[in-house]
Amino acid sequence: MLPLGNSLSTKITGILLVFFLVALTAIGVTLFMSWQLEGAAAAINDAGSLRMRMHRIGHLLAHAPQASPADTVRIRETLGTELAEFEFILDELRHGNPRRPLFVPRDNAIPADMQRMVEFWSERVRPMLDGVLDPGNALTIPADPPGFDDTIRGFVTGMNAVVLKMEQSYARNTDILRASQVALIALAVIGTLFLIRFFFVLVIRPVSELQTGIKRMELEDFSVRVPVLGKDEFGDLSDGFNRMAVHLQGLYETLEERVDVKTRSLEEKNRQLEILYDMSAFLRQPQDVDALCRGFLRRVQTMFGAAASSARLLDKDSSQLCLTVHSGLDEDFIDREATLDCGECMCGQAARGGASLVCKLDGPDPGLDLSACHRAGFRAVAAIPIGANQQTLGIYNLYFRDAQLLGDSDRQLLETLGQQLGIAVENQRLHASERELAVSEERNLLARELHDSIAQGLAFMNLQVQMLDDALRHNDVRQAQSTLAMLRQGVQESYDDVRELLVHFRTRVAKQDLSGAIGATLRRLSDQTGIATELELEGGGAPLDAEVETQALYIVQETLSNVRKHAQAKSVHVALRRGVHGLTVVVRDDGIGFDEAGSSAHDKENHIGLQVMRERAQRIGGDFSLHSAPGRGTEVRLDLPRISQESH
Repeated sequence: MLPLGNSLSTKITGILLVFFLVALTAIGVTLFMSWQLEGAAAAINDAGSLRMRMHRIGHLLAHAPQASPADTVRIRETLGTELAEFEFILDELRHGNPRRPLFVPRDNAIPADMQRMVEFWSERVRPMLDGVLDPGNALTIPADPPGFDDTIRGFVTGMNAVVLKMEQSYARNTDILRASQVALIALAVIGTLFLIRFFFVLVIRPVSELQTGIKRMELEDFSVRVPVLGKDEFGDLSDGFNRMAVHLQGLYETLEERVDVKTRSLEEKNRQLEILYDMSAFLRQPQDVDALCRGFLRRVQTMFGAAASSARLLDKDSSQLCLTVHSGLDEDFIDREATLDCGECMCGQAARGGASLVCKLDGPDPGLDLSACHRAGFRAVAAIPIGANQQTLGIYNLYFRDAQLLGDSDRQLLETLGQQLGIAVENQRLHASERELAVSEERNLLARELHDSIAQGLAFMNLQVQMLDDALRHNDVRQAQSTLAMLRQGVQESYDDVRELLVHFRTRVAKQDLSGAIGATLRRLSDQTGIATELELEGGGAPLDAEVETQALYIVQETLSNVRKHAQAKSVHVALRRGVHGLTVVVRDDGIGFDEAGSSAHDKENHIGLQVMRERAQRIGGDFSLHSAPGRGTEVRLDLPRISQESH
């Protein structure tokens, strides 16, 4: 930061302030002098009026003897008025009046002369006039007061001398005022020239030098330097410009090298992005874990020029790293390294710490057991974790024949690739678990449906077989025939149930064809039982997930199966409504119905299969409801909200 005295703003402010104060003082002096001159002019005017009034008084007194008595009275009154005004003017000359303004000049002994004239008036002239104007003189004025004319002439002569001195003082002060104004003009001219020179030296010249330097720099002349003409702000700017020019010159000289470095860096980043993109595209393909790891290793080994590679996945039960896939390793190495404890060797350390390790086998001893890699002829080994969701799933290795160490960017890339592989492996495991869970749930539903249909039929036929055996032992032909007929009916019903289940399990909903699948199911029901069926379609909208609509079809099929077995209905109505909010399916029959409040849990869950339908609805995020009454049929309703289904 510049010292305050060297600051350009301080210099400019100081110069302007000095000129302002000088100009203000000069203007104040001239104003004061003009004010004084105005007061002196008024004093000269009033002093001249005293002479005139004195002559008037003398004139009145000179004509008084010839005046009539009436004129004498008028003359007395006029003289009184004149005397009052004369004394008022004389008093103002004596004391001055700033409001007019009126001032008696103070030079050339004028105030003393004026004081003598006042005393002359008070001691000689006024007493004589008071005697003349005394009302007790029988209203007559003497024709020639003794010595009166001489007294008046003396007063007039004195006032003439005072006025002459005032005029001389006024002329002298006027000359001084004019000289002051001329000096003020000269000061303005000199100050303007000084300011022009000042701003040229301190502002215009430095700015011009900087403009010249900038123009030369625009022409890529980075050797340009500007002179530092002072220690002010422009000096700092010039010095900063020179430093910038030095820096730019250095940058320009190393520009090609910098471009090469940035180009190589961009090429390296592009290579890494291509690797990541290629690997991401590969890992998104549907394949098992071994195929993922094998393809991953093949790509990474080729990208980094490794002689061999391997992938080990962590067995959480035994906490061991199991060699899953490999490339370029001999059988002895594979046998020795088939399993490793977590924490053992370099690979176990990388898995335990969750960080990549790169070691040179012919370098300083890293404190890890690398004998197997050394015997295999490798000179450098890299172990990179395979992880997902902050958990280590295993590691993968790169083996090199030459003693090279990977850079920080390569290690970061390998760690990122390990994270991608870990996510892909974890996704495959989650998909496998999801498929296994789906199969398990479907098997449970299948078991329930078999229990609700075939198992109950077989239990009924087992009871009939026992009754048939008892009838045959007692040679009760009639009972045997009746039991045999019931067995035949039970076998037929079980056969029909098996066929219906097979049809149901093989049915899939084609894209945007749930209504067609429900229509086909209704036609089969009508053909098998003669029940009148009706399908009502309402609304429109995008279909839900195919698996969701397949489960909805299974619920409709189960409902229609219950109608066939238990409802004794003459007609069935199915309403399918689509909309922006989802899907609604309503199945209504005119059968015998049942009492929801009075039915036992066994009747509800086993004979009608409500539990299976509720579980299917729950799996797909739907809302299942049933309403029935004796003699009024049954209504089954399934609501599938689109939002709930998507979140599910």
